[in-house]
Order: sequence, then structure tokens, then C-alpha cells
Amino acid sequence: MAGSVETVAPQATRRKRGGGRRVTMTDVAREAGCSQATVSFVLNHAPGIKLAAETRQRVFDAARRLGYALPAMPMAVATPRGRRIGFIADQLATSPEAMVAIEGLTQATRASGDIVLVSQTQNDGELEAELIRDFANQRMSALVYMTIFTREVDLPRELMGLDMPVFLLNCYTSSQAYPAVVPSEIAGGQRSTRHLIENGHRRIATITGEIWMEAAQDRLKGYRRALATADIPFDPTLVVEGDWSASAGYDATRQLLALPQPPTAIFCQNDRTAIGCYEALKEAGLDIPTDMSVVGYDDEEISRHLHPRLTTSILPHRAMGQWIVEQLNEFVPGQGRYPLVKLECPLVERDSVAKPKA
Repeated sequence: MAGSVETVAPQATRRKRGGGRRVTMTDVAREAGCSQATVSFVLNHAPGIKLAAETRQRVFDAARRLGYALPAMPMAVATPRGRRIGFIADQLATSPEAMVAIEGLTQATRASGDIVLVSQTQNDGELEAELIRDFANQRMSALVYMTIFTREVDLPRELMGLDMPVFLLNCYTSSQAYPAVVPSEIAGGQRSTRHLIENGHRRIATITGEIWMEAAQDRLKGYRRALATADIPFDPTLVVEGDWSASAGYDATRQLLALPQPPTAIFCQNDRTAIGCYEALKEAGLDIPTDMSVVGYDDEEISRHLHPRLTTSILPHRAMGQWIVEQLNEFVPGQGRYPLVKLECPLVERDSVAKPKA
């Protein structure tokens, strides 16, 4: 697509002292021996949540040990409400990414007292138009338009000419008439595959999602780019199309194991696919990662609880929500064209990757 592309590292996590991997609330939860929700309640000083003083102190101590920058205590004085931001998504219930983006947006607006009003269209064009008109009549400070699947969109005409900033989240237009942010999927697929190459693998398979989807296409491009950079010939028999489900991961893994020369590592292009991959490998009597290394994508909650814990990539939807607020604070209207911003998908190294057997 024409126009410049800006790749930005997400701001959703804090960096450890002395550099290295960024510290997340999940790290703090593991260190403190509690859930991520408990960590969030404690560190964000959530009102109305009854937690033991010992639990609160344990969370704060763990955060300090790991170098997680603690949020400031909320002001005790009342402050006037700030801006009103409308948020329209095509789906909210079918995927956690939308809720994560909303959480990132609301966390970033908390200090200024902004209010985020959320609606979903369920892909109903008439409802979408009505919601946009309602938000416009309420004189919102900004409008965020999000799609669950990363894609180019033809925006509804009701968005055109609104007297407010409009931001696109997880989607973009060919005209680049609005600020837009998406995950950097090609780089994420390349990083995942490169991690396996760096661990000594050369026969690396991948199980894609539905290939008509932009995320699947871009992750596959990243996979092929990593192979080419390492001078590893592309083998089409090592690419199996799935549909993002555990069942597809199971079937695809059985297909890969039936090859005359099976792979030594599998890049599953989402974590649900990796669940099915795990089941097929264990059913075949193979150990992960001794006999087969596995990498996932998305960093869903289940990836931390698989045995072994799954190496995977973070979809930066929380950071994308925070990016919206940063852009709103600095928004200058009338630029004409805006660069498509792509946020990094950091790799989380866990226990599912090892060097191949000699």
C-alpha cells in the first residue's frame, strides 16, 4: 500500500532494570503468586475491591523487585470529567482483542477523567450508521472505529466530514485519510520463525489461519522472509492451512508428522492452533520441546498454562488502545494523509522451544 509505515514498540509493559525483556502484569502475578486480575486491582488502586493487606503488600513487593513502574496513587480530590470518546467495534464478544484494546484506551484516559462510550455493530450497516450519528449528535471529542480482523476497510459515509477526530484501530483505508494502527504481523511472523532458526532448526513447518485473512497472509510472509534471510529453501509441504482452531491444529500436525521427513519445529499462527498441535504431538508419543519445538501466536491466557508453557507473540491491542489516546492528545487536523502505524508483536520466550535432536 502506498504511503509511509511507522513501526512502534508498544508501551503496555514496563522494562526491567538494566534493560532486557519488558515486565508485564503477568510477570508480577507469577512472582507474587496470585492472578493477573488481582495484580491489576492492586496496582491500579481499584475502588470497592476487598483484598487482604498481605496480598496487596505481596503484589507491591513483587512489582518493585521486577522493576515494574508503579502507577501513582489516585488523587483524593474530585476532578471534573474530561473528554467523551466514542468507540465502535464490529464485534466484542467473539474475541478478547477488542476488550483488551478498550482496556488500554480506558487506562490511558483515566488520569484525565475522560469517558469512553462503547458500542458494537455486529456487522449491521444500518446500526453502524445510527451509532455514528448518535455519537456525532452527542458531540464526542473523538471517535474510534475498530474491526476484529485486521483489514482494509471502506468506511461508512457517516464517518466522512465529522467535526471530530476519527481513529482507526486494527483497520486502515487506502486513502490514509485517518490515523490508523494495526499489529506488525509480518515482523511478528518473521521473529517467531527466526527464534526457531536461532535455536538450530532448519526444517520448520507452519500452520496458518484462513489464508484469505490479512493476519494469516502477513504471518506467512514473515515466515518466508525469515527462511530466505537464513538461506533455508522454502518447502510448500511444510505449510498447512488451518482455520485458527484447535481441531485444525491437531489435523495439520498429524499431516506434518506423516511426511517422509517431518519437521523439527512447528510455528502455529495462533495459540488455539498450538493447543491442537500439542495434543497431536503427545498422542504420537513425542515430547515438547525435546522431539518437536512449538511456537504460537497471540499470547492468550491458555498459553501460560500449557505443559510445557508455550512460546508465543503478544498481539499489541492494549498498546493500540493507548496509542489512540496519545494521538488524540497531539492531534493536528487537516494533515491529509497519515502514516499507517504498525505496533510490534513482542515474542514471549517460554518452555516449548529447544534445539533439535542431533
